[in-house]
Amino acid sequence: MRVLDSHLHLWDDAVLTYTWLEGPLAYRFADTELEHARIPDASVEECVFVQAETVDDDFLGEVQWVEGMADRLGVVGIVAGARLDRGVDTTTHLEELAAHPLVVGVRHNLQGEPDGTAVSTAFVMGAREVAQRGWAFDACVRASQLTDVARLAGAIPELQIVLDHLAKPEVGTADAPLTPSAEWLRDLGEFARHPNTYGKLSGLPGEARGRWSAEQLVPFLDAAADAFGEERLMWGSDWPVSVIGPAEEGDPHAPADGSDTYQPTARTRWADAVATWAADRGHDVDAIMWGNARAFYRLDEPRVVASEEAPRRRGVFRRLFRG
Repeated sequence: MRVLDSHLHLWDDAVLTYTWLEGPLAYRFADTELEHARIPDASVEECVFVQAETVDDDFLGEVQWVEGMADRLGVVGIVAGARLDRGVDTTTHLEELAAHPLVVGVRHNLQGEPDGTAVSTAFVMGAREVAQRGWAFDACVRASQLTDVARLAGAIPELQIVLDHLAKPEVGTADAPLTPSAEWLRDLGEFARHPNTYGKLSGLPGEARGRWSAEQLVPFLDAAADAFGEERLMWGSDWPVSVIGPAEEGDPHAPADGSDTYQPTARTRWADAVATWAADRGHDVDAIMWGNARAFYRLDEPRVVASEEAPRRRGVFRRLFRG
């Protein structure tokens, strides 16, 4: 099975600055750690790195850091951090990113923003610039914000938008599963109605706080397939965010107090769960686990790289964002 992980994070707080890492996530997750989390049955394994919400000043530095590991880790694309609602500051940052050929998209993390941000005039202007560069947009939102990104998709039909983690629906846990809510189903369908939208089969184990089963999450996978069709779905691990939970059986490093910890096999278990679901439903497993993400992020298309002059303006970018 070929695997293209469409949603993988890396971080190192000795290199970059993050304000949100805590608990079992407050450790280095980079090259060495990823090598121990590989999917054993994958004949080929590649990944798209998605920005890990550094502080704004480190957005460009994060791209450069990942570039340094890309070849040996199989990183074939980078979704860079960006703030799309800052006018000339946004334009300056996008120009800098354009000097980096691995950049295939951007993410302005919307889940913590006020409702309406994605359809504000400033944001739409920034999103149009992303589309003009041929890049994709990763929409990380909560279920209540789905209507906003649906409106964004309608306003900019040339912008390819992928919904991270299916908008984080409430899924419950393996012991107390929840069924998809009527509101989420309705809003997911409205978003998916736009042909420029895709869905990531990612993050659901994280929404279950690591207490998940394949059976519990099948209704959500079915709903995504009903909304998008198999041709607009892609698998993502959300590693390492979605591999935190109760210690796995036999883990010699399990915390003595029973607290949540890193689950070494969770990334593989999620890949197997999605591939098995797709095969059982008669969906194209190779498309969902590999091909759709390649098409969405245009990984097989020639990339136009901006002039090297852009990176020299990094100091200007920093001053503008601090202002």
